[in-house]
This record gives sequence, C-alpha cells and structure tokens, in this order.
Amino acid sequence: MTVTPQLPGGGDKSPDGPLSANISAPFIRRPVATSLLMIAIMLVGLFGYKFLPLSALPEVDYPTIQVQTFLPGASPDVMTTSVTAPLEKQFGQMPGLNEMSSVSAAGSSVITLQFDLSLSLDIAEQEVQAAINASSSLLPNSLLPAPPVYAKVNPADAPVITLAVSSTSLPITTVEDLADTRIAQKISQLAGVGLVSISGGQRPAVRVQANLQKLAALGLNIDDLRTTISNANSNAPKGSFDGVSQSYTINANDQLQDADSYKDIIVAYKNGAPVLLKDVANVVSGAQNTKLSSWANKTPAVLLNVQRQPGANVIQVVDSIKALLPQIKAGLPASVDVQTLTDRTETIRASVDDVEFELMLAVVLVVLVIYVFLRSLPATFIPSLSVPLSIVGTFAVMYLLGYSLNNLSLMALTISAGFVVDDAIVMIENISRYIERGETPYNAAMKGAGEIGFTIVSLTVSLIAVLIPLLFMQEVVGRLFREFAVTLAVTILISAVVSLTLVPMLCAKLLRSHDTEEKRENSFQKRTEIYYERLVAEYDRLLVWVLRHQKLTLLVAVGTLVLTVLMYVFIPKGFFPVQDTGFIQAITEAGPTTSFDSMATRQQALADKILQDPDVASLSSFIGVDGTNNTLNSGRFLINLKPKNQRDGVEAVMERLRQDARSVPGITFYLQPVQDLTIDSVISRAQYQFVLQAANSAILNQFVPTLLTELGKQKAIRNVSTSFLDKGLSAYLVVDRDTAARFGVTAATIDNALYDSFGQRIITTIFTQSNQYRVILEADPRLQNSVESLKDIYLPTAGGGQVPLAAIAHVDQRATPLQIDHLSQFPAATISFDVSPGYSLGAAVKAIQQAQTDAGMPAGITSQFEGSAYSFQSALSNEVMLILAAIVTVYIVLGVLYESFIHPVTILSTLPSAGVGALLFLILTGHDLNIVSIIGIILLIGIVKKNAIMMIDFALDAERNEGKSPQEAIHQAALLRFRPIMMTTVAALFGALPLAFGSGMGSELRHPLGISIAGGLLVSQLLTLFTTPVIYIYFDKAGHDLREWRERRRHRHDEAPEPAE
Repeated sequence: MTVTPQLPGGGDKSPDGPLSANISAPFIRRPVATSLLMIAIMLVGLFGYKFLPLSALPEVDYPTIQVQTFLPGASPDVMTTSVTAPLEKQFGQMPGLNEMSSVSAAGSSVITLQFDLSLSLDIAEQEVQAAINASSSLLPNSLLPAPPVYAKVNPADAPVITLAVSSTSLPITTVEDLADTRIAQKISQLAGVGLVSISGGQRPAVRVQANLQKLAALGLNIDDLRTTISNANSNAPKGSFDGVSQSYTINANDQLQDADSYKDIIVAYKNGAPVLLKDVANVVSGAQNTKLSSWANKTPAVLLNVQRQPGANVIQVVDSIKALLPQIKAGLPASVDVQTLTDRTETIRASVDDVEFELMLAVVLVVLVIYVFLRSLPATFIPSLSVPLSIVGTFAVMYLLGYSLNNLSLMALTISAGFVVDDAIVMIENISRYIERGETPYNAAMKGAGEIGFTIVSLTVSLIAVLIPLLFMQEVVGRLFREFAVTLAVTILISAVVSLTLVPMLCAKLLRSHDTEEKRENSFQKRTEIYYERLVAEYDRLLVWVLRHQKLTLLVAVGTLVLTVLMYVFIPKGFFPVQDTGFIQAITEAGPTTSFDSMATRQQALADKILQDPDVASLSSFIGVDGTNNTLNSGRFLINLKPKNQRDGVEAVMERLRQDARSVPGITFYLQPVQDLTIDSVISRAQYQFVLQAANSAILNQFVPTLLTELGKQKAIRNVSTSFLDKGLSAYLVVDRDTAARFGVTAATIDNALYDSFGQRIITTIFTQSNQYRVILEADPRLQNSVESLKDIYLPTAGGGQVPLAAIAHVDQRATPLQIDHLSQFPAATISFDVSPGYSLGAAVKAIQQAQTDAGMPAGITSQFEGSAYSFQSALSNEVMLILAAIVTVYIVLGVLYESFIHPVTILSTLPSAGVGALLFLILTGHDLNIVSIIGIILLIGIVKKNAIMMIDFALDAERNEGKSPQEAIHQAALLRFRPIMMTTVAALFGALPLAFGSGMGSELRHPLGISIAGGLLVSQLLTLFTTPVIYIYFDKAGHDLREWRERRRHRHDEAPEPAE
C-alpha cells in the first residue's frame, strides 16, 4: 500500500513561491558554493584528526600529590609522631584539599594528598612545597637521609611503562647507580612524567660494621666511632687567596672516596698505639639499603617504574620515553641491558584501533540499511555522505577544544553514525515523495526541504537537549562524559547542517524522475519494494486493529511505564565496567613477623608459579620498604598478559592465578586488574575499599574484628582484608630510669647507641660530580639476629666508663602494628573487598552497610567508601535526577518548538518502552546498570522520540490543512512516515550493534552502551508504532476537551449579569 501525501495548503506551490524562502533554498541554488563548504569541513576535520592525541579515556584525574619521607630504623609509632603528624598538621591547612590519607610504617611515611578537581595541579604543588617548608622545624632533620620528597603522581595509578635494567657482569649496586644517574634522571625531565621510582635498587654505599665487644674491650662505644668517622670525611669549602701575581683556590685530600680509605682511620690511641677502624669494624663496599630486591621475570634487575602526572596523556608520555631510550642505551656499558617490561600504551592503542574498526563497520552497516530502503545508488550516496562529513568535521572541533581521541569519544562517534544520518534520511525521503508525484528533482528538493525543515530542527534541537544534563554532571562522572556529550552534540549539529544544505542540493542534482528510476530497478530492488509494500500493508492492518482497541493499547503503554520503574529498582547496579587492559597488579603479603630473606624466597617461588601460566607473558616484582611497599612482609607484582585474542579473559586468568598461588606456602596473593580509569588515591589489596575512622585507635581495635566477622558472612563480597590488625614483633626496652640516672645515662644516650647499632645510620656522605653516596654505620650483622644481641650494647657513663645496656634496662617482646593509617589526621582502618561473581557493586555496598549495622558500629566511628565505591554512591544518587533532567529538558525544548503542553507528552510517551528494552537486554546479557549504560538510556531519550516527532508533525499538518479528524490524521501520518521511521531506527540499531557485540580490546567498556541502545530501539520500535497513534488521539481529545471547557467557562463569565448598583 502506497499513500500519496497531500501538500500543505493544496500542494501546488512552485519553487519560487513562499516555500522557496526556506533555509535550504540558497544552498540548492548554489551547488558550487555548497560543495566547497562541505569540502572545507572535510579537509579541516582531516587535519584535526591528524593532530588529535590518543588516550584511553578523557582526562578525569584528581590533582594528586604523594609525599614520601624515609627514616630507616624508625618504628611505625616514631614515624607517625615525629614525621607524619607534623606534616599532616601543615597539609591539613591547605585550601582545596579534598582528602588526606597517610601510612606510617617502619622507616617510611607516605602521605597522599587529593585535591579538588577544580584546583590546578601546579597550584597544589606550590601549596605542598610551602607546607613542607613550614613543617621542617618540627622534623628530625638531623636523622632524615633526605627531606620529605613530593611527587605529582597518583600512587594508585599503575606505571605507564616499566623498564628492567640488568647486567650479567656488573654488581647490582653498579647497575642501580647507572639506572639512577643515566636513566632515571633523564626520564624525570620529560614533560608529563610524575615519578620515576627505582624498585629493588641498592644504591652504592660504604658500610661500617662495628664489633661491639672489641669496642667495649678498648673502652670505646659505637657513638665514638660515629663521631670519629664523621670528622674524618669532609668536603667543606676551604677558601681562596689572591697573591701578588697569581690567585689560588684551596683544595685538600679531606674526602675519603672508597671503603679502603676508611679502614685506616685512627679511632683512638691505646697504650701509645693507634687503634684503626679496621681493628674494631668491618668496612665493606655494599648497598645503602640491603633490604630491597626486584626481579624481571626470574632475573634480578633494577626496575624503573614510570608514573605519569595526573592529567598527562599516557601515550605522549610513553612515546617521549621511547624516543629517548636509544640515546640512553648508547651511553651505557655494553653489558647493561635495558628491557621494556611493561608498556600500557600497547593495549590503549589496540583498544582505540578496535573501536575505530567498529566505527567504520557501523558506517558501512548504516549505508547498507539506507540502500535497502531507498533502493537507489544515488539516493543511498546522498545521505551516506552525511555520516563521514559529520564525523570528520567533529574531529576539527575536538582538536580546537583540546580533546583527545579516546574510547569514549570514539564510542560517541560510533553511536552517532547510526542517528546522524536520520536528518538526511528524513530529508531525502520527503524529497523522494515529491519526485514520485511527478515533480522535477529541483522542484522536489525545494518543496521537500521547505516542508521538512522544521522537523529536522525539532529532531536536532531535542536530541542535543538530551545531552545538556551531561554537561552539568559533577565530580569524576561529569568530567568523564562531558567530552562525550560535547563530541556527540557537535556531530549532531554538523549532521543537521549537512542535511539542510548538501543533501537537498545533491537531491536536486543526482536524483532522477520516478519513471526513469522505475525503469532502472533491478530484481533486488523490485523484491525489496514488494516486501516493503507487504510490510506497510501488514502494519496498516495491525494499526487499524489497534485503533479499534485503544484502551487495551493504553494499558500496554501504562504497563511499560510501570515495568520500567520496577526493572530500574531491581536491576543490579554498578559504577564503571571493569576493563580488561591486559595487565594485573598484585600485592603479596607474608606473615607479619616474616624476615626480608624469607619474603624474598617466597616472592620468587610465587613468581615462578605465575610464569607457568599459559596466559602470562612476563612480570615484574619487588619487595622491601620503598614507599610503594610499606613493610618488609609485603611485595608487588605487575603481570603482563598475552594479547586478548590469545588468552582467556582477565577474570578467568586471575581466578586461575589465585588457585595456583595457594600451592606456595606462607604467602597471600591479592589480585586486581589494572584500569584506565583510576579514581582511588591509594592501591589496596582488593579492587574496592572503605575506611573506618575514629578519634583514637582503641575503638577501632575493638570494632574491626567484629566487623570483619560480619563481612565474612556476606555473600556479595569476597577477599575482605585489612592491614589494620597486622601485628609485628617489637623488642620493647623498659628502662629503669633511676638506675640510669645513677650512671649518668640519659634516654638520648640510649637512643643514640641503639640507632647507631641497628638503625642503618647515615654518618657521612661521599660527594661526586654525578651522585652522592652514603657511609652507613651498623653493628656487625652477626650480632643482629636476636633480642639477646641488645645485651652487647655498652653505654658511656658520666664518669667516662661504660655500662652494659642490660644493667639499666630489660627487653620485652610485644606485638605492635606493622603500619598506622590516618585519614584526615585521625586513626583509620582501611578495609578492602572484591565483588563476588554474580553480584554487582551496588549489592556489595548494601552488604557492607548491612554488616556494619549487624556489627553494631559505635557512634564514635565513621565509615566512608573510597575511590570507585565512593563515586558509585555519588553516581547512584544522581542517576534518577540525571534521567529526569534529560526528560524535563527535552519536554521544555519540544514545548517551545510546538507551542504546546500536550504534544511533548505524546512524544515522550515513547520513552518507557525504550527503558524496558534497554533494561531487559542488560539483564539478559548479564550486565549491571552502570554509568555507561545510563548514558545509553539518556541517548535513547533523544533517539526514540523521533518516531513520535515525525508522526505528530504530519498528523498536525493533516488536521490543520486537510481538515482530517485526529484518528484519520495520525493514521495517515503513521503510514506516510513508516519508511523513514524504519530506516532511522534500523540505522541507529546497526550503528549500535558493533559496540554491543564487539570483542576487541576495551569491548567491555563499549558493550553496555551498545546493548542498552540496541535493546531500547528494538522494543521501542515494536511498541511505539502502535502506542504513539493511540496516545496522540487521547491527548488530542484531552486538549480539545480542555479548550472547550475553557471556552464554556469564558462564555458563562461573559453572560453573567452585572451586579446591581
């Protein structure tokens, strides 16, 4: 069945009549200018594409700065009170500080400062530097190897590149020196590099290992040794003088450069003979910190982990490092090998390539859809131009706005490929109807473009209006999708311009008359025409039945609304899809009393087990207190997986590695996939975390064990763990102060003697032109194996003699925290967890809240989620408001365009069916409702309403200009617009299918968007073709009744008798 349209006002107007005064007319009359304008858009877009940077996601990083302070030999309590607390006091006064967390462990203090998104990282850096300077007077500067060092880096962000430096002939200390002076320093100077951390690096040093018994026998103590060595090595300025005819600079052999030079230092004279340093101590060339180790696979190596600054482009940073590497390698000895162990950009580039392929596939599918419906190569060619023109033109705007080519922007362009062609389809279909009536292509273009112009404006403006709420989203989600929304809006706008200018001009030039086109149809085109006419006839038959049963149809429409609400309430909810980036980061934990050597053995055994997995390509691992690891019993892994098409999914690999790790005794293995979106400011044992905070740690000590028991009962979470309860061994010295006072021994004397013996004390520095090397004082390592060795410490008395430490103190073995966590300067316990298979993050959050209630959380403890879990809570509370804001915005825009309160409601009645389809397909495919799928549903609001817009525009025209009843008008409009409605819907559907079913790198990020749009389009198309006409009739009748009621009321008011005077 073919319905011939009736033109508004009779349909006899010539192209030079009133209809010629439309926006498309000047472009139809000037084909050369129009063509050149489109060519200019294409060329500018291609240049923009060439210069667009690549990235994984838009820049959404919080300005984050990490401050590290090291004091070897200090206990966690000493680090907390002497180092962390003074710094926290100053940092807490900084404006714009969003969150401050700290970890104080034996020998290290790490403070992470997260600032507001609105604050510039450079301004934050200035504030941090000022705070460090202000706190310097309260820090133990005489003991610190170096002042607090800050880095503009998010510690939870995995390294963008890891380099392994090794040598088969050089000692590891020499390799570390080369890595520090010739590699790390040069890489640190590159733009965008936040921190180059050397893991496992053992800096060269001279170690003086004192024999405490020999010193005591000679009447000396270890503090005498420290003073003597410090005075023997000097590199101070000595001045200069200017003679009569020559000037001189004074130098001397005051600096001792190697271990052999220190051996002959005279410590004292006994019985007239000198006591040399080598007589009372071993002097060896060694490492500044011997408790650091790292491996590349199974080979000992120095690891350089490069982290970017927050906001820096990952690919640009890595490219600049790779460009520098050949120059660096050329300056290294031939025996030193520099290997790129991890490169995050490989998977980022692969994901961008995959989504670009899906974009091209979507364009091809859309073109095929147009050809099937229009059955003409010229008619297919014309709207097909709008897709590449809109997409390529958008590249130019993206470049001007400083955007990047990333997964989200390419997803926006891929989705747009399906519906930016809508305007062109509507335009060419309308023009084609005039050609079928016998108009010339030129006249048809003029009349069709003038008639359909308002509809295209309505479609464009209402579709852009849907995106407006995305521009006002806050926090990370807002930053993340603002670029997405702007990219999409620009594409839609360019598409409308192309549809109103180029498309009608090409229709006037390329389309043929209807008779000529019919003669040239091939068998495929004829068959598709027959099929289409049968489809229209069947739709007409069903629509007549539906219009006879309007109440039943209304019940279906109301039912979809109720079902949408119910499905939204019960669907599992998440935050952001877990990505498979091809990298896994892991934390290892041994028992809290595990020694360094034992930890090294277990770490290597675990690495050997991991490398046996068929999906693991390589790995890097390191242990030791270095700011990344806070305790000796912890370690790190960064596991590189094989390409995605050669292995299982990351979740399957992680589960297999967990099983394999159980066969390695004495070590616990915590895994999580590396993500491109890093919201957390610290990395924990599991993927998500929450923090308990209290005014003192005693309350936490009582409550945390109870809470952990309750959390263990929750099925929605697993791998629940915390370091708060980890207790190490402490040799607690109980000093008898009265006895000590009789000997003239003070607490400072005891501390000095102990720190000289067991604290890896830096007593002097060897200065060279390229680096500085320390001289370390310690007791003989053979005397550091047990608590009993403390008895060998001798203390100087006031009378010049010596007294053993055991005479004035005794040692207790006690349990002590391995590390002390603070959040905003108060004691805190960080609890990490993973979401159990089959559960969503929303279910996990509810389970934790329930566990806190069941455990009876005291009023003095506050709980808050961190990172991704916190952002999920924030996003969840805004999801409904975001959808409602999009609906209200579209309603207002449509109300303004149609000058009506009723018609926008009719148009928006298409949304519940789309919501049912999107939610249903998400549930059937096992996806939760996350931020990406929410964006898909918001886009559906803009896409599916076009069906109603096209119907209502023609129905209103038929009512006003042809005098038809509402039912006749909407029936005719539904049949007239059936072809463009089907074309635009199928085109949008085919644009979403590559995203819904793609399997490349990063596909888990694209699936929710494609599935929600495809599902919503399918269900909405099936239902709204029948519900929209019925709803239109009811609302038209309601509007008519309302107008009559107002008229009667006004009439009664006019006829009312005037009151008597």
